[in-house]
Amino acid sequence: MLAPEPFFEPRGTPFSEFHRIKALGALGHHVDLVTYPIGRDVDLPNLRIFRGPRPPFVTRVPIGPSAVKVVLDVLMLVTIARRALAGGYDAIHSHEEMGLIGVWLAKLLGIPHLYDMHSSLPQQLSNFKFSGSSALRAIFDAVETQMVGKSDVVITICQELQDTVVAMGHGERALLIENVMGGDVEEPPTLTPAAIRERWGIAPEAPIVLYTGTFEAYQGLEMLIDAAARLATTHPAARVLIVGGDPAQVAAAQALAASRGATSVIFTGQQPAREIPAFVASAAVLASPRIRGTNTPLKIYSYLRSGTPIVATNLLTHTQVLSPAVARLTPPEAAPFAAAIAGLLDDPAAGLELAAAARALSDARYSREVYLARTAEACRRLAARGPAGRAAAGAVAR
Repeated sequence: MLAPEPFFEPRGTPFSEFHRIKALGALGHHVDLVTYPIGRDVDLPNLRIFRGPRPPFVTRVPIGPSAVKVVLDVLMLVTIARRALAGGYDAIHSHEEMGLIGVWLAKLLGIPHLYDMHSSLPQQLSNFKFSGSSALRAIFDAVETQMVGKSDVVITICQELQDTVVAMGHGERALLIENVMGGDVEEPPTLTPAAIRERWGIAPEAPIVLYTGTFEAYQGLEMLIDAAARLATTHPAARVLIVGGDPAQVAAAQALAASRGATSVIFTGQQPAREIPAFVASAAVLASPRIRGTNTPLKIYSYLRSGTPIVATNLLTHTQVLSPAVARLTPPEAAPFAAAIAGLLDDPAAGLELAAAARALSDARYSREVYLARTAEACRRLAARGPAGRAAAGAVAR
């Protein structure tokens, strides 16, 4: 498995890789993961981790396209070559841009390739405002065409990506497997809702509106802060608890909140993944203010299971999974977002009804059992494209 990310860190794609590896191990497969030299080791059944060389002065990897990722990707090739020479592999399983290396390596080794498609590479350029260059977008389009078109199996993590692969003419090799495990790591938390309130000075009776996630621009934190400023005037007891962000991002967000009069906002900074369920359990409303993009946020699946009502923006990034039956959906603007939160705080019964419908949806469509079954199907398809599978198919044809 080729994973060009800091593994493990508590953010989107590494979470997805974590649960993919865990599912493969549960299905009896052994994974040799080649990844960046940054991140903490995790202990999962049937997993070995091999890291690329560490360049000087690199201690973190920003989310999205960056020059740092280019350097780390190039250095990863050294470790990939060593593992390829070791031999004995049945398949290559690649994530994100390493799909390009994966399809070439799989062809060289005569084994099948699975591309784990977490996002559309050309779309990342606009989501992260990395570059407006039409030439660079054309290169990303060409790379994505290679990765999808030359893979034997493509896993997509949301309906929009599934539709993208179908539109490219490769729907027969695509399999939709949503990241239903979200940000769960199944380690016991050390915090409780009461401890969270005590640590951050939140009164026992104060309703908490919770955001968890990164501070990237597409997440809509500025809009959430503006909504919090409005909420402070109508529901002064409520607290908007924002979990995530590195120290520099938190400092900038705190300054923004102060300038907008969002006195109810409390920033916790980054917290261990195992503690997030306690934060969720402490909340009266869960907020997902994302303002761009099409991929479903991982947290949405955990939110569905939580028993707590959700307020989210009425954009494809959410509506692939959420509907008015299970969440309050609003335009990506501060005023309606604040109004939706206020409405749920004022009408707890309506919130309980939404949360019950959300949990029923999760049980029916986004359960761990569904995730494992779809992962097993991906492995079955991949094996059928391998040497043994092709030989068996040839024997049947004869």
